[in-house]
Amino acid sequence: MTTKIFVNLPVKDLDKSVTFFKSLGYTFNLQFTDETATCMVISEDIYAMLLTYPKFKEFTPNPICDATKSTEVLVCLSCENRAQVDDLVRKAVAAGGKTYKDPQDHGFMYGHGYQDLDGHIWELMYMDPSFVQQQ
Repeated sequence: MTTKIFVNLPVKDLDKSVTFFKSLGYTFNLQFTDETATCMVISEDIYAMLLTYPKFKEFTPNPICDATKSTEVLVCLSCENRAQVDDLVRKAVAAGGKTYKDPQDHGFMYGHGYQDLDGHIWELMYMDPSFVQQQ
């Protein structure tokens, strides 16, 4: 059985968050969507559950972090190439997100990222496959 990952993120306005991520090309599994939550499909095995604050609070005894003031998680996704990294950041900014630092070019690895409407950080990276040694 393949392990799947579900990253759960609190959002202030579910509809605006769905619109934001749709503009980046993501799709949503309507089977796990209602007025309090949605399941954003990132890949075959990676999903982001976008939850309203009351729904998110059902899963944690701790206060919900305001991602515009504190960082609770860095979500890092791989990209097929440098152009895809830049394209996703451009789309995110056009949809109301913002960048938080300049792109980082390490030769074998290139990365950039954005903050979504709620301040969650999404890092995007491309790594030259010829650099990665097989274990």
